[in-house]
Amino acid sequence: MPDPDDGPRLFSVLRLRGVELRNRVMLAPMCQYSSVDGFVNDWHRVHLGARAVGGAGLVMTEATAVEARGRISPADLGIWSDDHVEGLAGMVALVEAQGAVPGIQLAHAGRKASTKIPWVAGHRWLGPDGGGWPTVAPSAIPFGEGFGSPEPLTEGQIRGLVGAWGAATRRARQAGFRVIEIHAAHGYLLHEFMSPVASERTDPYGGSFDNRVRLTLEVVDAIRAEWPDDRPLFMRVSATDWIADRPSWTLPDTVCLARLVADRGVDLIDCSSGSMLRSAPSPEAPGFQVSFAEAVRREAGIATAAVGMITDPAMAEAIVATGRADLVAIGRAMLTDPNWPLHAAQALGADGPWPPQYLRSLRTPLVGGARPDSRTV
Repeated sequence: MPDPDDGPRLFSVLRLRGVELRNRVMLAPMCQYSSVDGFVNDWHRVHLGARAVGGAGLVMTEATAVEARGRISPADLGIWSDDHVEGLAGMVALVEAQGAVPGIQLAHAGRKASTKIPWVAGHRWLGPDGGGWPTVAPSAIPFGEGFGSPEPLTEGQIRGLVGAWGAATRRARQAGFRVIEIHAAHGYLLHEFMSPVASERTDPYGGSFDNRVRLTLEVVDAIRAEWPDDRPLFMRVSATDWIADRPSWTLPDTVCLARLVADRGVDLIDCSSGSMLRSAPSPEAPGFQVSFAEAVRREAGIATAAVGMITDPAMAEAIVATGRADLVAIGRAMLTDPNWPLHAAQALGADGPWPPQYLRSLRTPLVGGARPDSRTV
């Protein structure tokens, strides 16, 4: 346990390779479905910039597609073209200017690609007649009822995809990102290859555990070949499929994978869960995935991030202070309150610090004469 006199552990510095985070709060990657042809626009700049102003140590983009057919929807952010770099670089500069570290989550949606924008049509499949596109996956198994059957990838196509991840990494480096997170969770392409629920392959990419994780390891190698040694590499995983009635991806599988990728240059495992099947919902409750981060950290000897319904600053502090995870990823709570880290700092008695542009107003008495404690603002 850290010395209480050292202040809240949540607001201590975290160093990973050559990158220093000002605190242990990460903006979780959350899809905004607001892009046109994969390009950054004002919405992305305001969304991520506000969370940097709000005190997050690490600001992560939404799932950013490494190829156009890997988008979840037509409105996803993308990095499959050199033309995307300029807009991403401007967003990186904005985030860094506010003291946060900019990160990008690289993703491919696999069989869950080509869907409608969720608030327009409830995240339903978007067929070719409606502006969608053919999807790809390890096997021709649709995600669920109403989804099209994906095209099984050939070994040659898989090699091309590995190259797409490498090229996306080069662009992320050029844009100035300091952290990359590989999206290998939530039923998307890499998770589909790893879980026997979505893969019936019998070639070198299917069957045994070693074969099912082969693509993920190849992606790690391709990224590390393009990513500077002094910049950290994260991986988001679904620690379990939450499926008990058939062979599936489990926590012991995740621990084994974490050991393998740690040896290949991954620095932190971001522990989420589920989303392989709609019929297998996770038992959501505050902190319901923290035990996964704790187990992976303990058994694989790698840094972890805890995520999922963590809204209370005291809970976030306890997770880090007791060594259950090294980083806390805040998602929905930071959508409703961009200043969640600063408010958490106040609640825990830490120095945020609040931006100087806001500080004068915060020191002015509020209605009823109350004002924040000047020591915390």
